Amino acid sequence: MRPDPQNRLDSRAITVWSLTALLSVAAPLALGTAVCAVLWVLGVLDPIVPSIAALLTAVVAGVVVGVAPRVRYARWRYEVNDDEIDLREGVWIVRRTLVPLVRVQHVDTHAGPMMRRFGLAGVKIATAATVHDIPALSVEVADGLRRPHRRTRASGGRGCLTPRAPSRAGREGCTSRS
Repeated sequence: MRPDPQNRLDSRAITVWSLTALLSVAAPLALGTAVCAVLWVLGVLDPIVPSIAALLTAVVAGVVVGVAPRVRYARWRYEVNDDEIDLREGVWIVRRTLVPLVRVQHVDTHAGPMMRRFGLAGVKIATAATVHDIPALSVEVADGLRRPHRRTRASGGRGCLTPRAPSRAGREGCTSRS
């Protein structure tokens, strides 16, 4: 079995994922708290029920906001070499994906408002079969991953990492890989 990829996501991903999770659980948490409070005031619920519900909700929110982003970050790895892109993710079910560069059709970067605020971008790697995502890299690293994979007609559709200068005929190509 080959060794795991060496590159990690940007550590700011933990903060972005935590804030995103907090925003996701805030509305249901507030609604559940309000419903329990109203039912308790109306005498429908025993006072212990809202307390237990609040405790369970706090524990779940703590895991979703505080623990899950750190575990996700710790388990994500990627590596780009001359022939392929190696991705590894997952906690209980570890998914390992090798994407041959010759199969890459295009590489896009994406960033929502939260990721832009923290200087992060994701990278989407498209092949004919599917799209692979590296979720949170610094903008500079994401742009660097996108640029070298431009494909030229002269390269025969290969994903060139080291393009050579145009020939006298004006065509670009790839330098040989040794």
